[in-house]
Amino acid sequence: MCGGQVSVDIECVVVGAGVVGLAVARALARAGREVILVEAGEGIGVGISSRNSEVIHAGIYYPSGSLKAQLCVEGRQRLYAFCDERGVDYRRIGKLIVATDERQRHALQALLEQGRRNGVDDLQWLDAGQARALEPALSCVAALWSPSTGIVDSHALMLALQADAEACGTSIVFHTPLEWARCTGHGFELHMGGAQPMTLSCRQLINCAGLSAPEVANRIEGLPAQHVPKAWLCKGSYFSFSGPAPFRHLVYPAPESAGLGVHMTLDLGGQARFGPDIEWVEHVDYRVDSRRSEGFYQAIRRYWPALPDDSLQPAYSGIRPKISGPSEPAADFIISGPDVHSVPGLVNLFGIESPGLTSCLALAERVVQRLILV
Repeated sequence: MCGGQVSVDIECVVVGAGVVGLAVARALARAGREVILVEAGEGIGVGISSRNSEVIHAGIYYPSGSLKAQLCVEGRQRLYAFCDERGVDYRRIGKLIVATDERQRHALQALLEQGRRNGVDDLQWLDAGQARALEPALSCVAALWSPSTGIVDSHALMLALQADAEACGTSIVFHTPLEWARCTGHGFELHMGGAQPMTLSCRQLINCAGLSAPEVANRIEGLPAQHVPKAWLCKGSYFSFSGPAPFRHLVYPAPESAGLGVHMTLDLGGQARFGPDIEWVEHVDYRVDSRRSEGFYQAIRRYWPALPDDSLQPAYSGIRPKISGPSEPAADFIISGPDVHSVPGLVNLFGIESPGLTSCLALAERVVQRLILV
């Protein structure tokens, strides 16, 4: 499949400087590898890593035994410890998942059982009165209380990961998209674009390009096409709330098919924001259509009937890097290594949507394991 020989200039190249790419570069560098992290954008986390709810998830929602379930539970523990060690600001403020009618009560019970199977051992069932004791403005018939859910300063987290990676010798290069790559039999020859095009050769190549991961993988000559999933773009818009919110904890509705519903999160300054909704799109466009607020008011008032009129303003949007379509079950994370595609030294990460931020440190360790580091 691969022929020729190119001298190795660097041991490892990581593509994509989002939270996962930074965590992977850090893990490789800490394992003694020489690493270059290349990013098409102008800085760290300029894509989907800076366009999410900044929630540290407990690991409740995902099918038992899935990578999402395993890496979320493991990653949450690692992430809290890392934030403590590195002084990254976070709050373990807890989350209420609410049933707003009797039909959803059964779904909530199933979610409780799912979370416990996944190893989330601190979930509590609350009746309506107990839930309102925590959040008096809430309207629900029952709720799950997840005390280990939190929020984090995602940019500070990425800066800390960057600092660790660079302290271990990682070089980070911005404005440097991967144009194409070729397997050489001893590694990879990489042709990088940008203002200063360059050619790199490496022994190990890790694709952490987020939304662009399938596109980047398709540029690797020698990787069989059947190992590259189709990319789907699922946009989620967020609206901010004007004025002080009456909630102290995160509030989530019963989950929807492609996401976790229009939920209420708080940032570290106490500002409330709502989202994301679900919009399947063909192209990346982060503009927020103010007209979508109509659906937000309807969704939010199911659990907060007193939401005032004209209190929501367009904030920002993100796009989930889906590898399953609108009518398909949600796909698991894919960590596609040599054991899958038979290309030595290559790992592709596909479909790293939520809980990717929570799982970043655990994902990085799995990548290191897949490469076997020899």
